[in-house]
This record gives sequence, C-alpha cells and structure tokens, in this order.
Amino acid sequence: MHIVDRRLNPGGKSLPNRQRFLRRVKDMAQRAVRESAREKDIKDLGKDGRISVPADGVREPRFSRQSGTGLQDYIIPGNKTYVEGDRIERPPGGGGAGGSGEGGDGGENSEDAFHFALTRDEFLELFLDDLELPDLAKRRLSIVETEGLRRAGYTVSGSPANLALTRTLRNSMSRRIALKRPKLEEFALLEAQIAEVGEFDPILPELQLKLEALRERSKRIPYVDPLDLRYRRFEPYPRPIAQAVMFCLMDVSGSMTEHMKDLAKRFYILLHIFLTRRYKHVEIVFIRHTDKATEVDEETFFGSRETGGTLVSSALVEMKRVVTERYDPNDWNIYAAQASDGDNVSSDGPTSTELLRAHILPACQHFAYLEVGDENGPRAGFVEHRTTLWRTYEVLAKAGEPLAMRKVNHRRDIYPVFRELFGPKDARAEVEA
Repeated sequence: MHIVDRRLNPGGKSLPNRQRFLRRVKDMAQRAVRESAREKDIKDLGKDGRISVPADGVREPRFSRQSGTGLQDYIIPGNKTYVEGDRIERPPGGGGAGGSGEGGDGGENSEDAFHFALTRDEFLELFLDDLELPDLAKRRLSIVETEGLRRAGYTVSGSPANLALTRTLRNSMSRRIALKRPKLEEFALLEAQIAEVGEFDPILPELQLKLEALRERSKRIPYVDPLDLRYRRFEPYPRPIAQAVMFCLMDVSGSMTEHMKDLAKRFYILLHIFLTRRYKHVEIVFIRHTDKATEVDEETFFGSRETGGTLVSSALVEMKRVVTERYDPNDWNIYAAQASDGDNVSSDGPTSTELLRAHILPACQHFAYLEVGDENGPRAGFVEHRTTLWRTYEVLAKAGEPLAMRKVNHRRDIYPVFRELFGPKDARAEVEA
C-alpha cells in the first residue's frame, strides 16, 4: 500500500525543512542519551531516563526581518509627543538574533536547555540505534514466527488502495469484446450518416432506431463492471532470519582487580542489553576462566567471585568444545567478545595463537578483544604498553583476521569503546585506520 500525502505545506514552512529539523533534533537527543549513559550505572540503562538538549536546537528555522536595519513606516494615532514629519529614534537591541527568553542564567525562565523524559523503550532505541553485529551472514536460516507479508495473486474484493488497475482493465476489455459492446467509432459513423441525410429522408427513422439500439446496448454492457475488479492479495509468511551465537569470555583470575572486573562486567552487561534488545534469536554463551575455563549461566557469569592463575587458552579450548558440540559454523554466525587485563603465561602464547588461527577465528564472523586497565591509565583506545596477551592478538589482527582490539581504563569510556567494536562498519573501519 502506498500513501501519498497531498496536503499543502503550512504557511512559511516546508515539509523537507521540517524533516531535516526532525532529523537534527533526533541526532541531538541521541547524543544526549549517549552522554548521559557514560555516567550511569549499567544497571540503570534499561530504566526511564531524563535528558537535556539545547533550546536553540528544538526550534524550527524561520526567516524574519532584522529589526535593527531597513526603513520602517509607523502610523501613530493622535498624541502629545509627535507630529507629522518627526524622526523617531530606532529602539535599541534587535540585531536579528530572533531569540526569546532570558538567556542562560539557569533560572526558571532560562531557555538554555530543553528537558524531557524518555521511557525505557525510547531510551534504548536511541542508545542502540545504529549498532549491529558485524558481517552477519545468511548461513542456514531458522524459521521464526510469522512477521512478513508477500504478494499472493489477486482477489475479487479488497481495499481500494490495493486495486490492480492493469488487471482490472484487462478483464474489462475481454468482457466488452466478448459481449460485442458498441465502439465509439460505430456511434460516430451513425451520427455522421444522420447528419448527412435530410429531415424527410425515409432512411432517417431507421438510422435513428439503430443509434438508439446501440445506446441501449452500450448501457447494458458497462465499460467497467464490478465483475472486472481485481485487487492485489497479500498473505503472511514466516520470515527466515540467520542464526547467531555470541560467546562471552571473561578473565576472573587473581590479576584482575575489582576495578578491572567492574569494567569487564559493565562491558558484558552492555553487550547483553544490546543483543537481547536488537536481536530476537541470538544465543549467548558465557565462559569464565582462570587457569581453568567453565561454561556458566548468566547469573554466575555476572555475580560469582573466583580467583586463581591465568591461562587464556583454557577459555579458547572451552569455546572450541562448545562450537564443535552445538554450533556448526556452516549453520551459525559465531561471534566472540573477550575481556582480560592482558596477563597470560608466556608459554601459553603459542598455544593461544594456534587455537585462534586454526579453530576460533576461521569459525567466527567477528572477535572483539577488550583489555581492561588501571583507573589511572591512559584514555581509551589502543594501548601504549603492550601486554603479553595484546602482543599475541596484535599479530593476528595485523594478519587480517576478523579480530578487533581496544583498551579501556575508565567507566566513562566503556560506551565509546563498545561503539567502536560494534558500531556501523564504516565507523569501525575509520577507527582502525
């Protein structure tokens, strides 16, 4: 169905300008949501939020005369001050700013910012608007609930918006030809003959009767009959979607401080919100590791406290086992996100490299590695001091493997780094370049 809005633009405004204005306001609201998310606890991201955008940004643009320039005529009624011909001082101010309000003193009448509340769904919609799972390929498709419509031929009844004009006129023409409906040329020929013969010609009554019979026959055989009408028919169908699984690997060894674990948990909670919000059918596998790795449930992954040595290959071995048993790479889009402080046993580097190169990365669409550091470390991005695990993964990333690497030290940088790892493909390419 196509809806064409033919309403006239309101006075002094145009629809394209209004659409550009709405897009600009949405961008401002989106930036405000992202800024507010930096200081929020991750557990509060799913709750209603209150954000502010500059007041100037929520006004539609308009043209107005600049009051401080140009010639202006006034008609002043009878008074005791001015007489005809007096020159009146121009009022101070103006300048064409076109603003209103008291400015930015922060009081009740201040128009520095526009405050409004967002519901949970609105907040998350803006928060996760342009994030995506990278390189989601349509491998084996899993049938899900009916959620699509497709063309399914024609029907004799339906909405006028679905009228199939070409098919209707084709039926009309077939019926008119079959029933020998008089053509316009036949009417024109008889009318010309009647005009040529005289008023007292004996053939005139015969021609008039013939013309009247044609008219009666034309009335009995309409140009378009209700029997001719055909409407496009649509039927629901199960829309196939690609299967995907996300592996979450988290280091919980003794070298991970509480601050580092907090950063890792925030990253994974944000990833969990993103996946459950944007995708209906993405499975999540949680794996925690010290020198041993275990697949756990969501509650254990985010809440359990453990300590011990560090052996990164144990998590990779566990992931390989789960993939082999449950997630065939020919049928599933496989993703992985790993968080660690970068410490690892030196002798474990070759083992981890071989597991990644030979088994994990060939099966993955995307592998994201987040290195968490001390709170007093440098800003988010690539690290200056390369840890053992960072050096191991860096070789693979430079070889062109589907592996993205970032480091974060502060709570406020979790969301920007998350966007770099799971944002639009063009944005990720610019950051990596």
